[in-house]
Amino acid sequence: MPGVTHERQVQLTSHGPVAITVITTPAPDGSDGLYALRPVLAGGTLTGPRKRVTQMQKELGRSALVVGISGDSTSALGIPNGIVIADGLYQHGPAAGRSSIGFDAGGAMRVTRFAFTGTWRGTGQRRPLAAVNHRPKANQTVLFTPAWGAATPAVANAAVVVLQPFPGPKANTDLEAQVAGTSSGATPIPPDGAVLVSTGTEAAKLAAEAPEGQTVTTRLVVPTAWSETVAAIGGGPLLVRNGKAVFRTTELFDAEQLASRDARAAVGQRGDGRVLLVTVDGGQPGYSIGMTAYELAVTMVRLGAVTAAGVEPGRAVTAAFDGRLLNRPSNPTGERAVKEALLLQYTGVYAAPPATELVGRHNLSSRQELSYRLLRASTVSAALVAPDGTEHELDAGLRQPGTYRFAAPPLEVEGTWRWRVTATDDESRRSSAERAFSVDFTLSAPRAAGTPRAPSFRFTLSRPATVALQIETPRGTAVARVRGAKLEAGARSLAWDGTLATGAKAPPGRYVARVTATSEVGTMALPTAFALRR
Repeated sequence: MPGVTHERQVQLTSHGPVAITVITTPAPDGSDGLYALRPVLAGGTLTGPRKRVTQMQKELGRSALVVGISGDSTSALGIPNGIVIADGLYQHGPAAGRSSIGFDAGGAMRVTRFAFTGTWRGTGQRRPLAAVNHRPKANQTVLFTPAWGAATPAVANAAVVVLQPFPGPKANTDLEAQVAGTSSGATPIPPDGAVLVSTGTEAAKLAAEAPEGQTVTTRLVVPTAWSETVAAIGGGPLLVRNGKAVFRTTELFDAEQLASRDARAAVGQRGDGRVLLVTVDGGQPGYSIGMTAYELAVTMVRLGAVTAAGVEPGRAVTAAFDGRLLNRPSNPTGERAVKEALLLQYTGVYAAPPATELVGRHNLSSRQELSYRLLRASTVSAALVAPDGTEHELDAGLRQPGTYRFAAPPLEVEGTWRWRVTATDDESRRSSAERAFSVDFTLSAPRAAGTPRAPSFRFTLSRPATVALQIETPRGTAVARVRGAKLEAGARSLAWDGTLATGAKAPPGRYVARVTATSEVGTMALPTAFALRR
């Protein structure tokens, strides 16, 4: 999506290979309203069934284009262990002894360790509030909001007070609401309300000081620096502080959790405000063995993070875009269902990659397919821009949400072409997207020649070019290269002596020869499959 990049990296370590997925996003400053980074709960509530990250993205796909990673670990009750703040509304408190990750309205990321504190007050003094949306223990009062689910848990001998209407639960704010009714046991939570549940010695206080019709004031307390937090997720440990990797976190994690090489995920922020969403695949020898927490910290520094923290490691680690996996989860049955994901949601225009990244003589007869996608009704201008700057308008006017497809006009001018779309939506927010592809007739499609034991590859050049040859396995792994040579226009060929980069003779089997030509127009590469025999 515009402003977002996705990169796959491989680190070769003494312990084995490590596969890393790096998503880099704009700072979620909310200045244009097109980007929002927020935790998303499966099913929209803390309780209820888990879902796969790809499934959660598909459900959001009607209103936004979505990219992101799996979120915080969950408790035995199946709800996130740490803090949850979405759109500035407090949904769950932090995990004691572990880091909380927050973003304020200006897009600044904070990693802080703090415990939950809160109060409620009816006719008497301020009383302690033990938690938000968490099953109460003995002698506690807990606030339940619609983020919990349809009804409070059933607790024996509890006092229950329904507050309605209840303001949006913002932290560090006095939240005043009238008592609409009292109850006991499991109690429905009104969509515009909240419920206080007290147990043990606290039950009598709630019953006496919060009668029906009484105004009750609750307050959810966070550090002052967190007062304007609009999105927060639990996690840990702290990985990067002031641009330096953190080795000793002193957070409540077992040593084995930190020192084992496992699949891991992290959230970080660069000095320019851009956000890093990173996953590391693990538990798959030969493909990716994973990382320790400190190795992930060093990796986040290498990627430019000035602050970073981890989220849930292990089989749940997932990275996805628009309902499609970007990493390879280590769960034996594939992607694992989770309770929470950290997702960037984009509501501007999206231009899909062109059907063909390179147009040459080998595929000139097929029409280049172009498309764009709208999430909101918008006034659109879509044009194909030639290398000389000439614009070919393909669409313009008011368009409803949906995907629009076009066939490009004949492409006869060589160089870089651009598919450019701009849109102004029904809230006057402007967005743009652009995709590039090349038109290059320098190289004709190569074909295998020579003998099966000493293959050569013939091709035609329409102009002088520096041509190189790379031999690959059918899966794309390079095994040999032939040094580039500057060749004149005309029928030409390059030969391979059947020797691998290691110096050994290549075993018989199927291979791919990739011929690359660099000319005044640009660089193009064309493959051809062949068999090597002995």
